[in-house]
Amino acid sequence: MNSRRFLMIVRWIVSFAALAGIVLVYSRWLHVNQTTVALTLVLLILGLAANFSLRYAVAVSVAATAAYNYYFLPPIGSITIADSQNWLALLAFLSTSVIGSRLSQRARDEADEATARQREVELSFELGRELLQLDDVGNLVSSLPMLIARVTRANSVVLFLLDGDRFFEHGLHAFSGFELPHLRQLALTLPNVDVSDQGEARVPLKVGVMPRGLVSIQGASLSRESLETIGGLVSISLDRAQALENVAKGEANRQSERLRTLIIDSITHELRTPLTSIKGAASALLANTETPAEARIELLQIINEESDRLNLLVSQATEMAQLDAQQVHMTFQPASVAEMLDAAAATCLVDPSRHPLTLAPVPQLPAVTADPEFVHKVLCNLIENAEKYSPEGSPIFLSARLEGRFVEVSVADRGVGIDSSELALIFDRFYRGRSQGDRVAGTGMGLAISKAIISAHGGTLTVTSQLGQGSVFTFSLPIDAGL
Repeated sequence: MNSRRFLMIVRWIVSFAALAGIVLVYSRWLHVNQTTVALTLVLLILGLAANFSLRYAVAVSVAATAAYNYYFLPPIGSITIADSQNWLALLAFLSTSVIGSRLSQRARDEADEATARQREVELSFELGRELLQLDDVGNLVSSLPMLIARVTRANSVVLFLLDGDRFFEHGLHAFSGFELPHLRQLALTLPNVDVSDQGEARVPLKVGVMPRGLVSIQGASLSRESLETIGGLVSISLDRAQALENVAKGEANRQSERLRTLIIDSITHELRTPLTSIKGAASALLANTETPAEARIELLQIINEESDRLNLLVSQATEMAQLDAQQVHMTFQPASVAEMLDAAAATCLVDPSRHPLTLAPVPQLPAVTADPEFVHKVLCNLIENAEKYSPEGSPIFLSARLEGRFVEVSVADRGVGIDSSELALIFDRFYRGRSQGDRVAGTGMGLAISKAIISAHGGTLTVTSQLGQGSVFTFSLPIDAGL
């Protein structure tokens, strides 16, 4: 026996049990007047009409008329149909049951409609909120079917877009390529929401009056207004995501153009300095063929040093461009941090006699995923910077530690430090500290290259510094995934 049939049986039993209880109490024990009995029976019928349905109220009305006549109207113990009081009682009971049922049914219908409207408003709000959280077009279109199915509790949802004949699905329905022409035809020709005999709702998507695609929803009980709202929300969200993406692309293009201009200006400025020195020294040699030997050697040394600086600048600018374009091939492999630190300590110092390098005891660290050659380049850049910006005799410290799923490597010095206003700029291309940039030779590319290399490894490069106390550069490398 299903639950609906069981509920119906229980209601019949409750209805007639209530009638029998009233009749029994009033006829055996309370002995009230006829008016009280009639009003009580009217209240019972009205309650049945309000809480159950018309058929229960009508059946109990007929039974109540017979019981009222038999137990409470004279002659008691017999049913007198001809008496006008009997017809009046029956008419009152039946009218009460019908009017009460109609009123209660109307109230229930209005309550159900209000509940349905409330749910549809909540559905629209929830779907709109979910859609507003997705700004990327790619993520939006792939997530839309799942979001719609979750909010509407549909069995399956298919999103079809005319742009590229793309479709995305979620749920029980297995979409096949044979349905693609049909969906395309519907998307192009369907003017309004259409619900098939099988319960499939097809909602057209439009940009203004131009068709954009179609949403097919199966297994959800929704009004046409809700379906139209869903179509409007999906269309608006697609337009919004596309607009945000266009804005982001435009901003990225502007930033890229600005960066390109800055790089060209910086390279031009950096190239002009060594070229001016080379040109000046060469012109002096050519203008005076009788230049003393010492002066000639000094001019040739200028040419040689500035040529090396020019060559380094061009090489680093080329390397930076290749890193930006991801055209540098890195061979990632399990690598020992201790071995990379030992190699850097042995080879990266330009003048070991000027700065003692202290390698802190390296704990037992897991292998990291890295290209040892490029990590060695980062370590050398950081160690050489520590040499340049530290007074002679001050130590340089190398250390490493485990931090979550990364190994952090630090290079610390006791140099001049970096002003807090410059910490955010120190990794920019061609940027050099204001206080030391003119005193120490360099190109301003080393830290930018190092940061790009560490980013390619999936790590970060950061710095903490205090003026007059020194700086600590720290980069992280991910632990080998095989561990």
